[in-house]
Amino acid sequence: MLADERRLVRQEGDWAARRAAFRWPRPHRFNIAEACCDSWAWAAPEREAILHLDADGNRESWSYAKLKHASDRLANAFRARGLRQGDRVAVLLAQAPEVMLTHFAALKLGAVVLPLFTLFGSEALAYRLADSGARIVVTDPENLDKVEALRADLPDLREIYVTGPVAAPLRAFWEEIAAAAPQLAPVDTLAEDPAVMIYTSGTTGPPKGVLHAHRFLLGHLPSMECAHEGFPQPGDRGWTPADWAWIGGLMDMAMPCLYYGIPQVSHRMRRFDPEAAYALIREEGVRNVFLPPTALKLMRQAPAPQGAMLRSISSGGESLGADMLDWARGALGVVPNEIYGQTECNLSLVSQAGAMELRPGTTGRAVPGFDVAVLGPGGAEVAEGELGEIAVRRGTPVMFLRYWNKPEQTAAKFQGDWMRSGDLGRCEDGYFTFVARDDDVITSSGYRIGPSEIENCLTGHPDVVMAAAVGRPDPVRTEIVVAHVVLRDGVSLTPELEAELTMRVREKVSPHVAPRAMVQAESLPMTTTGKIMRRELRQQGG
Repeated sequence: MLADERRLVRQEGDWAARRAAFRWPRPHRFNIAEACCDSWAWAAPEREAILHLDADGNRESWSYAKLKHASDRLANAFRARGLRQGDRVAVLLAQAPEVMLTHFAALKLGAVVLPLFTLFGSEALAYRLADSGARIVVTDPENLDKVEALRADLPDLREIYVTGPVAAPLRAFWEEIAAAAPQLAPVDTLAEDPAVMIYTSGTTGPPKGVLHAHRFLLGHLPSMECAHEGFPQPGDRGWTPADWAWIGGLMDMAMPCLYYGIPQVSHRMRRFDPEAAYALIREEGVRNVFLPPTALKLMRQAPAPQGAMLRSISSGGESLGADMLDWARGALGVVPNEIYGQTECNLSLVSQAGAMELRPGTTGRAVPGFDVAVLGPGGAEVAEGELGEIAVRRGTPVMFLRYWNKPEQTAAKFQGDWMRSGDLGRCEDGYFTFVARDDDVITSSGYRIGPSEIENCLTGHPDVVMAAAVGRPDPVRTEIVVAHVVLRDGVSLTPELEAELTMRVREKVSPHVAPRAMVQAESLPMTTTGKIMRRELRQQGG
């Protein structure tokens, strides 16, 4: 099947017509590895799938045929070590071809892949590995010690594969591939069979294992096509600095690129460097990027190269404001399209500059194939423009199967036909505005205040790199708004600048949401997916 035959969304007509014409593919049997690797290995074996750039600048090109042959052998190695359908395989690796090889090998056996961040400490790893009952861990020499230190407390863990040289009983990743049989009989999976389990970031409680079926890849495709303006197009080439352990990096860019036969760049940045990002985009001919808002904000602080480079940008995780969109239009020649979703049901809202009016501050409209609404406490839709909880109707392929070992919490996530997101927002004229996580809302003098508008306004000031707004207990107002700001190098939070920033929020947003206190911070606490952990700031006293 050719790339253009895989498109799902009609790219002409108004938004209503595109939604009306949309139909979900609903195959009975489906496997992510077959769709993203093997099908292309048969149809176009020498087509480039991944260009990997290592930390030393070395380049390695991976064709679809090369991915298939190596993942077939790795699957046989896993099978020989006892891996069976339904078993969990943890991937503790930074962005690199080994990540995809492990995914594909496990998925070809009907196993469940468990992506893990290399930034995780021992407690985070121990919780996820124990809770999931992972049978195999694939990691690198840098992270091996963390896994070995936990092994005695992980009775389900049978094998540890390492991408560097090791001695038995550890398994050498590349040696196992070289020694394994080349011919594989993959498991014939159903579209409903479990495929991937991604743990929530834990910003609102203990992490939960979100179990997804093979079909969930299909659920990401409409947003990918819209956010990247008719993706794929001839000459497209993808990249994201986001770790492939995050659903954003994995499913908002990496896997869809492979599905559509579009080459992508793989490169690990130990710390995001905006100038290095600009250089990579230009030197490697990248045209399509997924950039979290944090990355965009840092790129704004560095001089952008002259001349158009990118064809499309998607961004999600925290909302962008009008100032950020205007900067990108002028500096990058492309307006970022915003995407919205959750680990449980990703990519349900999108903005598309080429298909709709962009309304800064909103996350766009419901993606074709998705029914999205704003509900009140009783489950009924609220009136136009009223604050409520964003919810997505059951029936989309991207909807999760269940929380791992948490049936009560799975049931609590739904109300009738709706999956409740826990995110507060409003909808006007079909455009959705994310306001805050329910527990991020600030209650002040009777008002319920979401932090996003305040933060977007503050980061629109040239001296503010990042901002977070939280509530601090107050005996009179219940809470007051406190803004934590990271300023550009060489700038201090003087009384004059604080007054200027406060007035900016008063004038551009509303007097009732203006910060009554401001704190300069060296950095803000972030989840591994780049979201601000406002809860930590509140626990520090606001």
